[in-house]
Amino acid sequence: MKLIRVFALFSLLTMAACGGGSGASGTSSGPGGPGEQPSESSVSDLHAFPSVKLPMVYGDDPSASIEYTLEHYWDDFFGTGGPTGPKSILGVSDGEVEQALANYIGILSSLKDKATPDDLTPLAQARSSVRTLFSKLEKHQAADTSSLVYLRFTEMVSRYMFDPNSPLRDEDLYLPFVEAMKDSRFTSDDMRPAYAYEARQCRINQFGQKVPDFRFSTADGKKSSLYELGADYVMLFFSNPGCTACQEIINEIKTRSYIDSYISQGRLAIVNIYIDAEVSKWREYLPNYPASWINGYDYTFQLRDSGKFDIRAIPSLYLLDASKRVLLKDAPTEKVLSYLDRI
Repeated sequence: MKLIRVFALFSLLTMAACGGGSGASGTSSGPGGPGEQPSESSVSDLHAFPSVKLPMVYGDDPSASIEYTLEHYWDDFFGTGGPTGPKSILGVSDGEVEQALANYIGILSSLKDKATPDDLTPLAQARSSVRTLFSKLEKHQAADTSSLVYLRFTEMVSRYMFDPNSPLRDEDLYLPFVEAMKDSRFTSDDMRPAYAYEARQCRINQFGQKVPDFRFSTADGKKSSLYELGADYVMLFFSNPGCTACQEIINEIKTRSYIDSYISQGRLAIVNIYIDAEVSKWREYLPNYPASWINGYDYTFQLRDSGKFDIRAIPSLYLLDASKRVLLKDAPTEKVLSYLDRI
């Protein structure tokens, strides 16, 4: 047997949301790095996150290696005992568990990236792994109902995979986890409605689904709709005037020199939409938006509250294909740009 441990190079810097959007929160805290380390007196009780033991037979087959790793990633973690408290889970410090979770999400994301709207198999495989993870968690909690493992671990997963400030958020991958949480006998009654709400939000505009059409107006009064755009790819950018995080995204997009040529060639349309009611402020701020983008506002004032789009925070980015099917939903900027780098 050989040991495999995946050390993904994820940045866990928190991105500050500017607020706005239905259910948006500009003050919610996301994963900003490793958890607080245990005190010196408790270090001897802790151990490292266990590595996956990968049989040699999988060494020359990357796909089989990933499949095996995902299936067994959490086996030894839930199979060994140890203290669970404010700073550790099953004898592994919060920092190590968080890093292991980030690595795991990275593997899931790499698998999901192989999916296309016409072939959802890789996404189904990734979701199956998440369901397996939850089953292991429930089984361990059932064996020791007084344990804090379920509470601590579900809080961590929610923070990393669903918090709008998390650079690792992915609603498509979080969906099977939150669907299981809302029905689990180990979920407290006061949290069950919240998880049911999150599950409903995750089911809106999933990967490969066509998003609903909506109408918007540009500053000159021209009315148009999403489905009237004929570009190969559409980036939806929900933003607010004066939003610092929005401006940071604009600056990041500008670092890609090919963006303007893609737009002029009809390969890409960037649709920057304001969904709130203070249109006069939006008009004043227009000079700050790139002229090559389609900068408009929702003159129907329905996007925010209709439930057609899951706009949990501003800014929010979607990437769609020519048929307006979801490729990325409320995705971190770098993930959207990395996708465009490959087209």
